[in-house]
Amino acid sequence: MKKKSRIVYEGEVYTIEWYLDDMGKSQPKEYYDELTEDRKDKLFHLVKMLADIGKIFNIQKFRHEDDKIYAFKPKPDRFLCFFFEGSKIIITNAFEKKTDKLSPREKERALKAKADYITRCKKGTYYD
Repeated sequence: MKKKSRIVYEGEVYTIEWYLDDMGKSQPKEYYDELTEDRKDKLFHLVKMLADIGKIFNIQKFRHEDDKIYAFKPKPDRFLCFFFEGSKIIITNAFEKKTDKLSPREKERALKAKADYITRCKKGTYYD
């Protein structure tokens, strides 16, 4: 995936990107691409607000899920992410929420993606 297609949105405060695995695939981007235009618009509105203003004040729409993992919450979807140096936010995974609590499996997936991203950035192999 090229640099431009990796970027979800570049705002005044943050640049928001899709996480890419070591094969160049992005689960959250693939999930997003399958959504209806209405559901895509809901996420994009939240992404744009956070990237341009630096904060989403409604915890019903963006929330800290512990372990420095956050969630964009455009109903019924969830897009997990983390903040990274250089004013970046990396969206790690996406899914349709079906229960009240965040799935431990999805959170673990986000934590693994975060660890992989940090490791590959330190090695200088993420942004080839």
